[in-house]
Amino acid sequence: MDKWVVQHRSVFLLFIGISLAFQNSVNPDGKHFDSLPTCQNNNNISSSSSYMRERIVELANDPHTVDWMKKIRRQIHENPELAFEEFETSKLIRQQLDQMGISYRWPVARTGVVATLGSGSSPFVALRADMDALPIQEMAEWGHKSKVDGKMHACGHDAHSAMLLGAARILKQLQDTLQGTVVLIFQPAEEQGQGGREMIAEGVLDNVDAIFGLHTVHRYPTGVVASRPGEFLAGCGSFRAKIIGKGGHAAIPQDSIDPILAASSAVISLQNIVSREIDPIDSQVVSVAMIHGGTAFNVIPEFATIEGTFRAFSRKSFDALRERIKEVIEAQAAVYRCSCEINFTGTEHPTIPPTVNDARIYEHVRRVSIDILGEGNVELAPSFMGSEDFAFYLENVPGSFLFLGIRNERIGSIYQPHSPYFTIDEDVFPVGASIYAAFAHSYLSNSTRIL
Repeated sequence: MDKWVVQHRSVFLLFIGISLAFQNSVNPDGKHFDSLPTCQNNNNISSSSSYMRERIVELANDPHTVDWMKKIRRQIHENPELAFEEFETSKLIRQQLDQMGISYRWPVARTGVVATLGSGSSPFVALRADMDALPIQEMAEWGHKSKVDGKMHACGHDAHSAMLLGAARILKQLQDTLQGTVVLIFQPAEEQGQGGREMIAEGVLDNVDAIFGLHTVHRYPTGVVASRPGEFLAGCGSFRAKIIGKGGHAAIPQDSIDPILAASSAVISLQNIVSREIDPIDSQVVSVAMIHGGTAFNVIPEFATIEGTFRAFSRKSFDALRERIKEVIEAQAAVYRCSCEINFTGTEHPTIPPTVNDARIYEHVRRVSIDILGEGNVELAPSFMGSEDFAFYLENVPGSFLFLGIRNERIGSIYQPHSPYFTIDEDVFPVGASIYAAFAHSYLSNSTRIL
């Protein structure tokens, strides 16, 4: 034994030296190794997240789920319903939720549906889709064309609802792994700009920590998504001004007060707001699109009306632009001895605030999208002058809005929203459903790090 110890003493001492050197190299400050299991936990978290992402994508691409989403979308497309008339659409959604065993609240905002699944406790994360159609006669010829004259899903809301149901189906299968509660919002009346506001008024955001929504677009090919942090979509407002003068014979203008002249001057002066008062870097729009006045060529009317729209990307600019429009019309009316009445709160075209993505939630959506699609298929979008009533949700809770590409020349999916030839590449459904589901699942799993 003594001989064995002597022969191996050098090896033993060498082993001790190597061990001490390794300890100093990884822990030069001499701190205890209790912190090492954290690294192992992070690896476990990363591995778990990777597995869950792959599982979500697998479930989204299951042929039965894909066919099911297509079937639902086509049923909704064949029977389009306008704002706050989505009774059959809502019924179909509720039937699917019932079959999945997902509880819901209905009616919300008249025809809306709000479903929940998960633990029933915090954190809460919301996913939103819209349901309403447009008063457009469909011209696209295909097997599931609108069966209702003068009504059409020409903005993709049928697809949004189908993909959110697809996400619900995925999350239901993963319910035991949800570390919180998912709120599914099926919203009416987006096209009128009123549905989101009414849903919020009825408490759909109670306890919600974050929200996510998406919209199909033809700007990007199928399988590509895009968004941006901060100001994404413009706020949209409308105005109607009644300029009141004094009617009379056109041959005796001195006895009248001409509202046509005042309205014409107001239209020209309004164009100077953007061109001469606004920083060119701060994009804004003021457009007068309607002028009405008079009933005869030789009669100066009692009043004239002008109507238009205005848009801006920040709430501050939006509110300032609205105030300046009011000042200009009132001043021009006064110059021509007229009075005026200005309305910014029309029910047909209500004011919609800018869509401003929360930077942290945007980044989470971006990472989820990259995990699913690859970095080359996730783009930074420019700001758009279009508006979305998803903005109302973003004024209340942090969230993010995403564009989901559907352009596919081969099948004719090339037309812009609100076109009578609008067509959707249904191959995008697994993409949208998986991003919906992965965002909610990962947000709940990592909510402490996100918030």
